[in-house]
Amino acid sequence: MGEELNFDYVIVGAGSAGCVLADRLSAGGENTVLVLEYGGKDDSIFIQMPTALSIPMNSPKYDWGFYTEPEPGLNGRRIHQARGKVLGGSSSINGMVYVRGHAGDFDEWESLGASGWGYQDCLPYFKRAEGCVYGADEYRGSEGPTGTCNGNNMKNPLYKAFIEAGKRAGYLGTDDYNGHQQEGFGRMDMTIRNGVRSSTSNAYLKPAMSRQNLSVETHALTTRILLEGKRAVGVEYRKGDKIHQVKAYKEVILSAGAVGSPHILLLSGIGPAAHLKEMGIEVRHDLPGVGENLQDHLEVWVQQACTQPITLKSALNPLSKLLIGARWFFFKSGLGATNHFESCGFIRSRKGLTFPDIQYHFLPAAMSYDGTSIPTEHGFQVHVGHNKPKSRGRITLNSADPADKPKMFFNYLSEEEDRAAFRACVRLSREIFAQEPLDPYRGREISPGVDLQSDDEIDNWVADTAETALHPSCACKMGIDEMAVVDPEIKVHGIDGLRVVDSSIFPTVTNGNLNAPTIMVGEKAADIILGKSPIAPSNASIYQTQDPETTQRTGTPER
Repeated sequence: MGEELNFDYVIVGAGSAGCVLADRLSAGGENTVLVLEYGGKDDSIFIQMPTALSIPMNSPKYDWGFYTEPEPGLNGRRIHQARGKVLGGSSSINGMVYVRGHAGDFDEWESLGASGWGYQDCLPYFKRAEGCVYGADEYRGSEGPTGTCNGNNMKNPLYKAFIEAGKRAGYLGTDDYNGHQQEGFGRMDMTIRNGVRSSTSNAYLKPAMSRQNLSVETHALTTRILLEGKRAVGVEYRKGDKIHQVKAYKEVILSAGAVGSPHILLLSGIGPAAHLKEMGIEVRHDLPGVGENLQDHLEVWVQQACTQPITLKSALNPLSKLLIGARWFFFKSGLGATNHFESCGFIRSRKGLTFPDIQYHFLPAAMSYDGTSIPTEHGFQVHVGHNKPKSRGRITLNSADPADKPKMFFNYLSEEEDRAAFRACVRLSREIFAQEPLDPYRGREISPGVDLQSDDEIDNWVADTAETALHPSCACKMGIDEMAVVDPEIKVHGIDGLRVVDSSIFPTVTNGNLNAPTIMVGEKAADIILGKSPIAPSNASIYQTQDPETTQRTGTPER
């Protein structure tokens, strides 16, 4: 047993929320804070250079290497769930897309028992976190740690052609989907500052690490939470071949992520009693919701050949890559300084919805998100998915060994409503790609291919090809019902001195990418933990659809 240490706060996980907490809880100087992170440093050029995102995402050095159980809705496939194992967590390996979600997501949280987490309560914390290059307004912040921008400002003409095609198909345009109106087509924002990835490690943790009251321990595998009765008093962790214990005078905070936090709770004997007994773990607190309510976003790629040689295919030869890398290294500009998702869209899959449930990421290339497929021809594509799934899964233990990865079963596409939404994804994408603004560029449909038309054909294609958008969440949901894991003060029900702060506490998955709302959760949680009065709620208005029962568009598509 290693030397026992003592801190006011022990934070498990230096990810999207944990780095925020490390900064905010140590800022005043009165609290001693320890951050435990199993990964190592994030100083690799492949992490910091935005265009290289596929490299850390697929590297065992930086990725936990999780895979789902066989998913019946995906024809029995096991899906890779990349999760960050490095300072910054998943914010250091993700696609850097900045989407807060729809206002209705947070009002939904509040309606499900997360009192004080409605949109008007959360918006001030989104603003506090953000350093937006466009400047501040009633929705956006310009002085916060997390840099946001549009990359290369849509210099490739395909970005704007896609936006115009969406509007020509009868949908709205939006000047800022993170502002008054999410619904529609417009530019896409990314977490990049001055050409460099704006991870929470870069934005929050590194500037705070010079403080004497903040300690960061890397390569530390948390094995369990130390409990005295129904109170968390510290953490046990393994580093190398030694076991250490650290005590928390005030609180233990789990920020180990969507998978890690429920896993550690279960290893600590906090969770469904029957499952813990089955795994040979002493039941310290029967909390049935731990690991349940697991949610994620799926997406498919609808790809079109491009008749002009203006796509990213031209930049993927060795010489071009070398020149792109050199320009980024010396000037932090050019194609190296963007994630290439510079335009997007949010639409409704069907009548009767009050806000969008389909999201588009547009890419001027026909290739996989993680870079595992190389374009064979010039093309463009949308990553399109249904963002409000009804399907629910769970996280459970494989064994009582902390080094053994947990089981993840998302139960993807188990609900007919989810399958119907993906049919809409394919058909509406084809309709958008058929619009006049894309006429100068449109070639043949590469994927799924024009031969796939019927419901059954599309269902089978989706089951064969859909991939995760890497947005696992909700397995330690916030609320007050019997399946809730944390209360609105983000305290674990029934355990004193223990909180969970990361995307696992979302009651439902938000309508978009998860890094931005996870950072917001860290910001808001910091004030709660420190006993500060919350920032006054916003009164900013939000676009409301005019007649959801009769139409999903502003007009009739011209084609």
